[in-house]
Amino acid sequence: MPAPCPGARLLPSMMAIALLATTPAALDATAATRTTNVNSDVLETAPAPVPAGGRTYRVTLKQLGALFPLQLRGVQGNSGVAFSIRNDEVVTAARLRLNYAYSPALINELSHIRVLLNEQVAATIPVPNEQGGMSLQREINIPPRLITEFNRLNLELIGHYTLDCEDPAHSSLWANVGNDSELELTVTPVAQANDLALLPEPFFDRRDVRPLKLPIVFANVPNATQLEAAGALSSWFGSLAGFRRADFPASVGQIPAKGNAIVLALGNERPGGLELPAPKGPTVAVMANPNDATGKLLVITGRDAKEIKTAAAAVTVGSPALSGALATIIELKALKPRKPYDAPNWLAGDRPVKFGELVEEQTLNVAGYSPDLIRINFHMPPDLFAWREKGIPVELKYRYTARPTRDKSTLNINVNQQFLRSLPLLAVNHEQPNALNRLAAKVLPENDLLPAEDAFRIPLFKLPAQTQLQFHYYYDVIKQGACKDVLLDNVRGTVEPDSTVDISGFSHFLAMPDLAAFSNSGFPFTRLADLSETAVIMPDKPAEGDYSTFLSLMGLMGRVTGYPATSVTVAQAQQADALRDKDLLVIGSSANQPLLTQWADALPFSLNGGSKRFQISDFAYRIFDWWDPDQRDRAKPRSSEVSFNSDSTDAVITGFESPLQSGRSVVVLASNQPLGLQQAVNALLDPDLVTGIQGSTAVIRGKQIDSLVAEQSYYVGHLNPLIYMQWFLSRNPLTLIVLGAASALLIALLLYLSLRARARARLKPKN
Repeated sequence: MPAPCPGARLLPSMMAIALLATTPAALDATAATRTTNVNSDVLETAPAPVPAGGRTYRVTLKQLGALFPLQLRGVQGNSGVAFSIRNDEVVTAARLRLNYAYSPALINELSHIRVLLNEQVAATIPVPNEQGGMSLQREINIPPRLITEFNRLNLELIGHYTLDCEDPAHSSLWANVGNDSELELTVTPVAQANDLALLPEPFFDRRDVRPLKLPIVFANVPNATQLEAAGALSSWFGSLAGFRRADFPASVGQIPAKGNAIVLALGNERPGGLELPAPKGPTVAVMANPNDATGKLLVITGRDAKEIKTAAAAVTVGSPALSGALATIIELKALKPRKPYDAPNWLAGDRPVKFGELVEEQTLNVAGYSPDLIRINFHMPPDLFAWREKGIPVELKYRYTARPTRDKSTLNINVNQQFLRSLPLLAVNHEQPNALNRLAAKVLPENDLLPAEDAFRIPLFKLPAQTQLQFHYYYDVIKQGACKDVLLDNVRGTVEPDSTVDISGFSHFLAMPDLAAFSNSGFPFTRLADLSETAVIMPDKPAEGDYSTFLSLMGLMGRVTGYPATSVTVAQAQQADALRDKDLLVIGSSANQPLLTQWADALPFSLNGGSKRFQISDFAYRIFDWWDPDQRDRAKPRSSEVSFNSDSTDAVITGFESPLQSGRSVVVLASNQPLGLQQAVNALLDPDLVTGIQGSTAVIRGKQIDSLVAEQSYYVGHLNPLIYMQWFLSRNPLTLIVLGAASALLIALLLYLSLRARARARLKPKN
């Protein structure tokens, strides 16, 4: 008589568990959740009351880092996201709105989805068969007591599809959680001391993944120096905000009714009735917002505009040293000038850069048969010249749990979700060890991860300015047969922090104008991280919207470089001639920016109220959006022009060579209405919209972006003479033919003269 299957012996236990799951106690464990099919009316639950002074906000799982829906696979599939709570807030209520689906093959008595917060069960979601395969929604109340400063929200599928022996990696064991699911948090503010030692909190808190919105208030109409000070502050906060994006709405003389803000006041100016002592020098202070008991103001003041700029610089580069509610800056030594391409956020161009310099070491380790990706984010200068180069070299070092037998396990390498290469994961050699294996066993600890190395190159056309290198350990699941398949949690993988990526062998040379380089990297202005070779030309009579555009652009530059724009120059149109040795960023409209009239011949557009003119090239009719490493297919000269009248709001971003000095660049942000400038800024800050800003002229209308012209008329950067000659001749074959013919004629002439000289010498009579 054959032996009973092991799964059969477990049947009574499984049935007992199933019965327990239907008891009132088990039903109470899921009472905090409600489910509905998305095709029916959504069940409404009473929202949690908001405490006095509190607020409620929502973040999606995508905002928390889940770029794709969470895939739960196997008998115990697990995935999740991390979230944090601001230091000046405490959570009083939390709710999770899940959009999910699960396999109809799951046994509902034995299967469920667990919601875990910081490894504690917050709720259990049943998986009834009648709803299997449907798109469902569920609201789950999370106990606030489980929430701490730094949190991990996990969703875990406990899945079974048969009462008999089952395959733990069976394809029917799945659940899917949409990354549009929302976490709703109700928070109450916590009183914070007025202390500069807390900077950048509470104005920016790294725990907060939401976009940063920080108003900047000028006590009176600011002059150029005050704007430079405000630009340094906004770029500093922009560098801190990073991926979150940062907006800096500006106002004159009006403190916001709620929340935090930055205030710049000159001398005895007191916007909103603020009570401040008369400044005795560059002064920085933190105080309560008089309109909001829970808000704070960062006040920058001085006896003149230069002292305000000094105080702002002290905050951006010396905030860790400040303390107290008020500090007067006695001395701030001049900062060391920045060097080209030395932005902290960019890969160093003079040496190989280790992965450990780019990410925290613990993120380079993964575990399990379905591990998350190991991600290496880095930012490169957009003007790297890789003509006839094989790509950017990467020296990869990694370790992994050796496979028990030879199988299809691999380490897959992707760049921005594009497959690059695959490296096999080797098996342990169970044969009698030879002398080399015995020596290796002495050097390596027993059962240690197997070390390996690989060198490869990444083609530059696969690497935009903002790049993510992704490593995925794929482990092949070996089938042992019925009732024998068991997945042991004993596999590990790592990418070593001393792996390197190296761009030191590349020159800097780029065809311009190129709005993609500007929108993604702030180039050419960010070539120097402190923007010391950049001048921003403001309108003659700027409005608050113009100030906001300038501050948000400085925040964008700070996000790209990771360094405050402490040396940017702010000027007006009449000063442009004196700034010919700088790259110019022009803001305004035809009504208040004289340069748009003075440089009308260089501009491919005209905006004058409802009257509009645009020049167009064949670039506007391209079928595919793709990047050519040599850019010769992107150059499309202007071929037509259209003029019309309409009441639409149009914003234009265009680039061209400076009419004041060759080799210098001008980028113009212009609109026929104030709202248009904000639309342009929103497009630059939106990761989904910014990809549409290309060529040399782009028109923005709300969320619609059209790139009309891709005219490349000049170059920035330098090549060594030999490479430049080869590159120039490759782009000008007619010149190569002429030079070849001229060289042949010259060689023929030299040979002719040489042979004639030899002939005359031979025929000359000897004495």
